[in-house]
Amino acid sequence: MKYVDGYVLPVPKKNLAAYRRMATECSKIWRKYGALESRECVGDDLKTIKVKSFPSMVKPKRGETVVFSWIVYKSRAHRDKVNDKVMKDPRLARMMKTKKMPFDSKRIAYGGFKVMVDA
Repeated sequence: MKYVDGYVLPVPKKNLAAYRRMATECSKIWRKYGALESRECVGDDLKTIKVKSFPSMVKPKRGETVVFSWIVYKSRAHRDKVNDKVMKDPRLARMMKTKKMPFDSKRIAYGGFKVMVDA
């Protein structure tokens, strides 16, 4: 059964280009170690009336937008193996050590999910 790691995070609009560069590099790392798919999506239609919204989860500040992303794996065991290798990759370590992250990593909503429908 496929497995997905999902993320929702606020990103300052002025940092979207830097976030995109970082996300592109991260995607290459995850794919190198076996992730099946990696997607990064920037908020476009986030105003909801009757349901809880992504912005309500991460509380974007003025000038921020919401990014929704996910990574797909063969299974949870596969995800654990991929992530173990990813976390040891020196490119990722260099990115995480920078003080100029294009977003506030403390404001990410994250979770691992079993795929229930794969149509």
